[in-house]
Amino acid sequence: MPISFEDRSANFRHIILSGRLDDMGTKEIAQQLAKLTANEKRQVLIDLTGVTFLTSNGISMLMKNASTQQKLGGRIALLVGDNTFVAKTLMVVGIRELLPIFKNYPEAEQALLT
Repeated sequence: MPISFEDRSANFRHIILSGRLDDMGTKEIAQQLAKLTANEKRQVLIDLTGVTFLTSNGISMLMKNASTQQKLGGRIALLVGDNTFVAKTLMVVGIRELLPIFKNYPEAEQALLT
């Protein structure tokens, strides 16, 4: 599962995931995602617009990283764009209560940086 990131500023990181966030995909990126989200206080946007499949293991990994970043004083939000499959999956499990979900990048960025 491909993972990339871009530091947009000193405290804002944009992480892009694509492919299947199933059991195998989660195992492939879990360690790298943890390093990208938990090394310091940051505002992190995890971009799921290119994710084609999402399982409970993937959701658990996202929640775990969000909890770790929150303990450091930062926040994580999710960007779903027009990916209705991922958006519906996240809504069904009620993740919105723990992680804000956004459909567009500017809105997500503004929410994280204010």
